[in-house]
Amino acid sequence: MKTKTSSILAGAFAAMLAITNYASAQEAVVQTATTTESAGTISEFSPDTIIIRSESSPEPIRYNYSKTTTYVDDAGNPVSMEVIKSGLPVTVHYVKEGDRVIARRVIVHRVATTAAPASVEEKKTTTTTTTTGK
Repeated sequence: MKTKTSSILAGAFAAMLAITNYASAQEAVVQTATTTESAGTISEFSPDTIIIRSESSPEPIRYNYSKTTTYVDDAGNPVSMEVIKSGLPVTVHYVKEGDRVIARRVIVHRVATTAAPASVEEKKTTTTTTTTGK
C-alpha cells in the first residue's frame, strides 16, 4: 500500500512540476510602445523619410516611414501618397525604436485657402456721334 501511495504522490508531484513548467513557458512578454504626436508642415518628403517643421521645435524632425504607415485626412479617410508634398500641414503619430523615429500615422490637414477678394471691374462705354452740317 505504501508503494501505491508513493507512486501516486510521485505522479502528482511530476504533474505539478509539468504544470509549473508549462505555465512559466506561457508567460507573455508585454512590450509597450508609446505613440506620440507632433504637428507641423512637411518640408521634405522622400522615399523613406518625411521631414516636418513645427513651431514647437527649432530643428526639423525626421521621421522614417514604412509600408505600414497610414496616411489619412482629418475625417480618417485614406489619402494617396501622391498628394503628399512639401508645404502640407500634418500631424504625425510616431514611436521611437532605438535611435529612429517611426511614423505610424500621418494625418494630412486641409490647406486653408484664402479667396482673393473679388475685384470689380467697371467698364463704361461712351459713344459719341458727330454730325456734320451740309
